[in-house]
Amino acid sequence: MKKLDLYILRKFLGTFFFAILLIISISVVFDMAEKIDDFLEHAAPLRAIVFDYYANFVPYFANLFTPLFVFIAVIFFTSKMAYQTEIIAILSSGVSFRRLMVPYIIGAAIIGAFSFVLGAYIIPPANKVRLDFENTYIKKRRETGMNNIHMQIEPGVFVYVRRYSSLREVGDDFSLEIFDGKQLVKKITAATAVYDTSNHGWSLRNYVRRDFLAENRQLITEGAQLDTMLNMKPADFKEERKFYETMNSRELDEYITEQMQRGVGNVEEFLIEKHRRRAAPFSAFILSIMGVSLASRKVRGGMGLHIGVGIALSFTYIMFMTISTTFAVNGNMSPWLAVWIPNFVFSIVAAVLYHRAPK
Repeated sequence: MKKLDLYILRKFLGTFFFAILLIISISVVFDMAEKIDDFLEHAAPLRAIVFDYYANFVPYFANLFTPLFVFIAVIFFTSKMAYQTEIIAILSSGVSFRRLMVPYIIGAAIIGAFSFVLGAYIIPPANKVRLDFENTYIKKRRETGMNNIHMQIEPGVFVYVRRYSSLREVGDDFSLEIFDGKQLVKKITAATAVYDTSNHGWSLRNYVRRDFLAENRQLITEGAQLDTMLNMKPADFKEERKFYETMNSRELDEYITEQMQRGVGNVEEFLIEKHRRRAAPFSAFILSIMGVSLASRKVRGGMGLHIGVGIALSFTYIMFMTISTTFAVNGNMSPWLAVWIPNFVFSIVAAVLYHRAPK
């Protein structure tokens, strides 16, 4: 690396980490002002507030704001270099604009790798502690039941529940089907399936059992209650608040695979989280190229115009990401496409800006 590379890289990383430190400090102050009443009302210990909540709050929000502040950092210090004629001097000395981009790409790679490791392996276990603190001292734990659940609990054993109530631990309109190969051999339907905490089994109320015999004959049995030991638990029918944020990437992949094999729906948020962790680091490269291309030219309006345009583009990127992921959760858009499409679109914007930048 040349002295010029080290000079730009030092400015890049220094500005980025200073901006992150500044916004996190402001966020902590505002968050504490908002939650101080909850801390006092629930008698939260000072040690828990500092080490369980805010010590894990800081890396979570730092990683959340990383794409935005990569862009702002590049815009800020590159614009300053441009108005001090440093960019003109660098290009006039024979350094090509493409070569000028090298330290920016290295800086984006460092920040992207740091963001990936944080999001995939360090922040999830920290989120467990932070969310547990929130559920204990700030808000009650919220678990929501699921609807229209189709699940394979064992090979050849399928379960359907129309609606599961997490508060009552009861599943309505329960159905159990047992197959031998492709042949249905037994089916049990029940008005409700109630979890029995004493023996960790399921009690089927108002059930009808059909055993399918040879020559298209059926043996039908009805009753008020049937106790079973099915390979499922209430946790399989619950969606805890931001559960996906507490799993590292390996655990997240295993959970998604298991749920999809069992036929459980409502995994879109988990798929979005999986792809977001991989797509977010790439945004550092895209936004860095956009920032350099925008801020390396002197324009009327000065540095303020560059920063204003940068912030507008950053929030457009964030809004685009929010809208696309909403379509993935509530519509038919693929989670993979929903997460990556902002990167694809802004890659085109970055290419256009790079082509139009002064060389």
